[in-house]
Amino acid sequence: MSEVEERLTRGLRLLREDLWSAKPHPLPPSARLRRLPHGLVVVVALVTTLGNIEVMGESYRLGAQYALLCSLAQAAAVVLALWWPVPAWWASMVVTTVVAIGVRAQLFTQQTDPDSGFRRPDATDGLGSPLPHGTPDTDVPWPWSPMGLIAHAVILFLLALRLPNRVVIGSLVLTTLGTFALQGLAGSHEYAPTTSLALVFFVGAVLLGSAIRGRREARTQLVELTSITAEERARRTLLEERSRIARELHDVVAHHMSVISIQAQVAPHLVENPSEELKENLHGIRQNALEALTELRRVLGVLRSENPPDAGPDGPHGIAAVTEGTAPHAPQPTLDRLDALIDNTRAAGLAVVTEIHGEVSPLSSGVELSAYRIVQEALSNALRHAPGSTVRVELTHFPHGLQVRVINSRPVRKAPPFPGAGHGLLGMRERAAMLGGTLMATETSHGGFAVVAFLPRDGDPGSEPAQPTSDTTGEKSP
Repeated sequence: MSEVEERLTRGLRLLREDLWSAKPHPLPPSARLRRLPHGLVVVVALVTTLGNIEVMGESYRLGAQYALLCSLAQAAAVVLALWWPVPAWWASMVVTTVVAIGVRAQLFTQQTDPDSGFRRPDATDGLGSPLPHGTPDTDVPWPWSPMGLIAHAVILFLLALRLPNRVVIGSLVLTTLGTFALQGLAGSHEYAPTTSLALVFFVGAVLLGSAIRGRREARTQLVELTSITAEERARRTLLEERSRIARELHDVVAHHMSVISIQAQVAPHLVENPSEELKENLHGIRQNALEALTELRRVLGVLRSENPPDAGPDGPHGIAAVTEGTAPHAPQPTLDRLDALIDNTRAAGLAVVTEIHGEVSPLSSGVELSAYRIVQEALSNALRHAPGSTVRVELTHFPHGLQVRVINSRPVRKAPPFPGAGHGLLGMRERAAMLGGTLMATETSHGGFAVVAFLPRDGDPGSEPAQPTSDTTGEKSP
């Protein structure tokens, strides 16, 4: 098969699929006119019904029942075009063909029985003289009746409003071919042809409907383009704001952290015979300052990225990327560094006990990072809000995931006021939800606080983890 034949076959197949489809294409209500277009179409259907009954019954002499049935079918096709324009077009074509064939039968009857023809009592020969008895009247509109022509034009207009040009052109071409087929195969000289007038009406209706549809599509594209432009403008504003924040963090916070690190390093040399405890505490201060600087550099890298975390989890450097370690220069704390984190917390004056249950098996890097961050934030909260308490950190490995529990006892003394926005718990919940897990935080029955999280092993956001309910501590947990 040649390329031309393949294109022709493909085109015919598409045309058949388009014109042999019952897929609904409802006419959307106008924002300003509400349901007025629907009401106007119903009025047109009613007018064409009354006009068809008169033309078919009195002028065509097709009989009252035949005329009523065909008129109602044509009106139903007009109303149907509001939702199913293609089936409505087919229905209108069928009704028109049936009526035209019925009228043609009457034309043949006129040839054999002159007394039963279409001659009006007052018909003249064009010069003012009455026609002789039995002479047929050649003013019978055929193959399109006046009301049928209007109804079909309305249907083509409604079809052109919603369907692509290939469907509209196909329906117009088939309408034209059907009209000429009726006129050429079944026609005679004993009627007033309406083919030319019908084609003018049909082409005008199609052009008007296509123009309105094109204008509506252009307006929709303009709205979408405006929306995209507004989103891009907002994105650029956000990036500028993030860059400004990054500059302030770098100029202010990073400077102070660097000064703290240097002072902690120099302080032991300013005291004669410093105690080992003092050296150890100053070394801890320096290490915390260095780690804070490392974390700050990571945050600055995220802030300055063109794909920040809040641009979506799928961005090249979004939340998921940071979690999985694909963000540029991002440190990768995992559960292997948990001991160092706990030792650091103990050095700050908090008693921490660790417990690991279950068979330890490899976890995805995202799960390990989130588990580490959850424990880190929970220990930080215990340091700030529960001074002197004992904290128990539990990691329980299940076949489907990892359960993290951080529970602190009642604080020994009242916690001093600590400035902050209180976003720690929210951040932990977001980390758990990002991996398809859950996190709960609540007070315990002993006056302490518990943070319990379950993270699926693979960190799949689409999974629904079956959370374990076992409690190995005996304390009330959420």
